[in-house]
Amino acid sequence: MALIADPKAFLETLFHAAVAAADPARVLAANLPEKSRGRTVVIGAGKGAAQMAQVFERLWDGPLTGTVVTRYGYGARCERIAVLEASHPLPDDNGLKASRRLLEEVTGLGEDDLVVALICGGGSALLPLPAGDLTLEDEIAVNRALLASGAPISAMNAIRKHISGIKGGRLAAAAWPARVVSLVVSDIPGDDPALVASGPTIPEKSTRGDALSYIERYRLGLPEKVMAFIRSDASAAPNPADQKFRRNEVRLVASAAVSLEAAAELARAARVEAVVLSDAIEGEAREVGRVHAAIAREVAARNRPFHKPVVILSGGETTVTIRSKGKGGRNSEFLLSLALGIDGATGISALAADTDGIDGSEDNAGAFADGTSVARLAKTGADGAALLDRNDAWTAFDAIGDIFKPGPTGTNVNDFRAILVQ
Repeated sequence: MALIADPKAFLETLFHAAVAAADPARVLAANLPEKSRGRTVVIGAGKGAAQMAQVFERLWDGPLTGTVVTRYGYGARCERIAVLEASHPLPDDNGLKASRRLLEEVTGLGEDDLVVALICGGGSALLPLPAGDLTLEDEIAVNRALLASGAPISAMNAIRKHISGIKGGRLAAAAWPARVVSLVVSDIPGDDPALVASGPTIPEKSTRGDALSYIERYRLGLPEKVMAFIRSDASAAPNPADQKFRRNEVRLVASAAVSLEAAAELARAARVEAVVLSDAIEGEAREVGRVHAAIAREVAARNRPFHKPVVILSGGETTVTIRSKGKGGRNSEFLLSLALGIDGATGISALAADTDGIDGSEDNAGAFADGTSVARLAKTGADGAALLDRNDAWTAFDAIGDIFKPGPTGTNVNDFRAILVQ
């Protein structure tokens, strides 16, 4: 077995291997739909939608038109597909305009036409379109409450689709009778494509009752106007059994499972054993961090449940219940909790980062940590536990120079966590 002399560099190569496995240039070529006799219209949304559009139009040898929307700063140059940018994680007016533009793109199509939907994580915030008499401010209020709630993504999307005029399959319904082929990069634990970006082209079976149950369970203080709308018949979402979706097709082109296995293969090539705990871990980031820390310490001290040297990999989407106005995101919060759990341990190094290149409120993907992180932080005069309590993990890792900032990656298969024990 090899000794890794530079753990940070090693962990970073694993991250890039995971991202490369979800690169649109690699995954779209094998998933091109059959051409139609009519028009081909491309629509899309998400933090990697522009890169997907760029690759798709390069691969497609027939005529096409279309529009995709991505986060500010995540655009890519396209020749035939318009690329719009809007706000994430909270919607804005440009997102509202983009939603209307996508609906216009698919309106009036015939049964010989083809709609190709390029869908990836982040699309939900980028496609605001409040239903009924709701306003953009109402949708922003719902998103703000959801982001602070600690609710899992399945609960968030069940609520979002019941206040939307475009989510939950409504965009595909608007395209009927055209055939819709959705090419999906999953950032969802369990890889249910109907949950990615709140499923604008893929209907999902959760009901108004489910949405109301989630609102009660996670104590979401939503405006009464929103609650009244969700309780009304007007909020009913499309039924997956509706004939409008009968000809449609969904292809999962990239996922956390594939990306984690790519990282594991690279680690094994470096003669370090690799194990994937799960690609679908959910829960409070700080609690998940404590569990991962306990596993790493057990390996370091007793060679169980895995023999060192080993890299422990996991993915999914943790959540953060906002307690204070600190800086950071779920990956840095996970990692600060882990750093506290491995404080003083030797031979343990870790990286946690979002595969889209941005974690939460700042411009970093995540951070690095090891058994010295908390002690080094203390030397700056800061207390790691206090910063964790304030949801201020970014400040902690910035103070010790362990921020990880690869920039936008052009894809998104959610959280990447790697812990090296040697």
